[in-house]
Amino acid sequence: MEKQAEKLIELVREKNRGSRCRVLSFVSGKGGVGKTTISTSFAYILANSFGKRVLLLDCDIGLGNVHLLLGLDPSKNLKSVLRGSSIGEVVQRAYNFDVVLGFSGIDSLDELESYEAANLLVQLDRVMDSYDYVILDNSAGISRFTVNFSRAATETYIITTPEPTALTDAYAFVKSVYNVYGYSSFKVIVNSVSSRKEGFETFDRLSSSVERFLGFRLKLAGVLPLSPKVREALKEGKPLVHLYPSDPFSIALRKIVQLETGEVLPEEEESFIKRILRFLKEGV
Repeated sequence: MEKQAEKLIELVREKNRGSRCRVLSFVSGKGGVGKTTISTSFAYILANSFGKRVLLLDCDIGLGNVHLLLGLDPSKNLKSVLRGSSIGEVVQRAYNFDVVLGFSGIDSLDELESYEAANLLVQLDRVMDSYDYVILDNSAGISRFTVNFSRAATETYIITTPEPTALTDAYAFVKSVYNVYGYSSFKVIVNSVSSRKEGFETFDRLSSSVERFLGFRLKLAGVLPLSPKVREALKEGKPLVHLYPSDPFSIALRKIVQLETGEVLPEEEESFIKRILRFLKEGV
């Protein structure tokens, strides 16, 4: 089964190289760092600010909670896909993008062992051409699912915070995947910072350790401010960037997504044109 998974991972990665679809894996060394809030908001911004075709997969095996942030029916979920069903049978639509929910709870250890990441990789290979982006919201920590999903991705976003435990666990994830598989396509988002200075210093600590002990450089995707709106959005069951588009968190995340796409935000492009017209008018 492990050899089959290896072949499928390479198949998906090869398709990534020849496809316009980008598969982005979101991981964290520990829970509670805002990974799901960020990945869900990332999907929302791609779909609504940039007009991208997006599929969000909640890959948190047994502890999925994306449905809480999007107000979706949790009964249609990833469990059947891992057992061989098609993604199309369980996909739901929310805020202009497609979602396949994870699931909460297992009935036995035998049940957990029966799930195969290979089945999801097969389905992922079949639907990639229908999307511009596939977002994988993985479980926290290191597991065979998280590692395999990340290795199949175009890039992996590591979510961390300034907390020493979060930073240590983020380094452990990078070290494990790099040492075992040679995978190094990581970008870092530092969440819940009190200032941009704190965010950059946090990244420097992580990046310096990776460069010193592993021999390659991490990329900084951006830093996100601590926002009290996170809890409010969770209570509402709606994405933070939808409820509070002007919140500093939302603004900062849109800039990160903009760097990912390499495109100008439509509203920024419009404001630029307006500034030019105003300049020309004033110059007459």
